[in-house]
Amino acid sequence: MKRLTASTAIILWVLLIQSAAGVVAGTSNMPDGFVYLSDIDAGIAVELRYCTSYNFLGQPVRGYLAPKCILTRPAALALKKIQEELKPFGLGLKVFDAYRPQQAVDHFVAWAKDIDDTRMKQAYYPNVEKQNLFRDGYIAAKSAHSRGSTVDLTIISLVNPPHVALDMGSGFDFFGPESWPDHQNLTPAQRSHRMLLQTLMKKHGFEPYDKEWWHFRLIDEPFPATWFNFPVQ
Repeated sequence: MKRLTASTAIILWVLLIQSAAGVVAGTSNMPDGFVYLSDIDAGIAVELRYCTSYNFLGQPVRGYLAPKCILTRPAALALKKIQEELKPFGLGLKVFDAYRPQQAVDHFVAWAKDIDDTRMKQAYYPNVEKQNLFRDGYIAAKSAHSRGSTVDLTIISLVNPPHVALDMGSGFDFFGPESWPDHQNLTPAQRSHRMLLQTLMKKHGFEPYDKEWWHFRLIDEPFPATWFNFPVQ
């Protein structure tokens, strides 16, 4: 039998490790059908919280290597249309999260199971016990975000001063009834802001989630049964 050279052996070893780890689904290249939102509409603001420690985990989330907003092309084009409707009124969109790799969802699950880590409780879930996050629908082992057509977002002012978010009655990723879209204990302004966001998102083919005012899924998503794992970069 012909012996392998050292370089060939190393290549085969790397391929074996990648195969065992499922890296085929985690390739750094975006699959066909995905785009950077900035390539579709560079005017849409992006504040990708999971690239930072400014989130309910209190640390950067696995799989977020750069603050790049990635979506399927149909979802990105729909957001572009919404942005165009808002701009004449001095308003625009700000995206907190879009495509989310499965490895990030796995990180959420591992965090939720560690009930002793409550460093961000007061900011994100003061009235919800951490052990109930699965039961109450705030954390799940699979996320529509991993299919690439679900987005978390809000509406911001583009003028005087720019990029200030409209008051929605609770912050992004706040776990509790205050974040339910139909929560009743809101001011008229907060209720109208949520209604504006929902009306525009529904008009352009998105479906809201009844636990989070910021969460919308494109109804005609192109990958309804595929959960992707390539990193955000």
